[in-house]
Amino acid sequence: MAARTPSPTRPVGSATRGTTNPNRLRRMDRWIAAVHGAALRRVDAPVAVDLGYGAAPWTAVELLDRLRTGAHGTPGVRVVGIEIDPGRVAAAKPYERDGLTFAHGGFEVPLPSGHGPRPALIRAANVLRQYDEDEVANVWRRLCARLQPGGLLVEGTCDEIGRRHAWVALTPEGPATVTFAARLGSLDRPSDLAERLPKALIHRNVPGEPVHAFLRDFDRAWAAAAPYATLSARQRWVRACAALRADWPLADGPRRWRQGEVTVAWEALAPRATAG
Repeated sequence: MAARTPSPTRPVGSATRGTTNPNRLRRMDRWIAAVHGAALRRVDAPVAVDLGYGAAPWTAVELLDRLRTGAHGTPGVRVVGIEIDPGRVAAAKPYERDGLTFAHGGFEVPLPSGHGPRPALIRAANVLRQYDEDEVANVWRRLCARLQPGGLLVEGTCDEIGRRHAWVALTPEGPATVTFAARLGSLDRPSDLAERLPKALIHRNVPGEPVHAFLRDFDRAWAAAAPYATLSARQRWVRACAALRADWPLADGPRRWRQGEVTVAWEALAPRATAG
């Protein structure tokens, strides 16, 4: 009797809605390049994964361009777009080029031959939105276990055209920071970003939880900085962030604030059930 051929391993996870748009993740990409580009440049031929890129390959194409070019560029970086829907992978194949590959897979993060055993970066944007909150920690652990030592997982959510973002940055040791980013002209107040909180935090925006207290204090600092709005929304944001720093462990400073960002230590915003 002939030996039975093993069946291929089924990808871990489920397909997203696939919604995507050009430039949707530009704020996240620019933050990765600026804040973590130096770490990528220390890796020989680093691989970055765009996990769950959706029905069109735009975000993977743009990630390669943004990581390779500019003042914070990593010329030798390669990007692998991974999708659990094989039809989306087939549709993306014509966009492959030097440094850009598409592969079928899920949270097991399979890398094509020649790309090494582990990525230096995994970006999972708008992927965990459809999962239950109690599934997030296991997904984080699985993805972080696929990173090479010193690697980075960026997991978060944004709106359909990339005006409002929030994401968590994780290392193989666990979550490190939470970043909020916005086109400032689109905000009435910083707590508008609550609707884009990552899955681990979005249901925790209630009294008694740290993320609720942070957004409350951010709104108060924003209101107190109202006179700076006559200069620009950017100046108002910078002033509000400077006021926040007195009570919250911000991980960045004016250079990033001027980009419409602010980054906070994870332990300050972690849900009460998991803090510490």
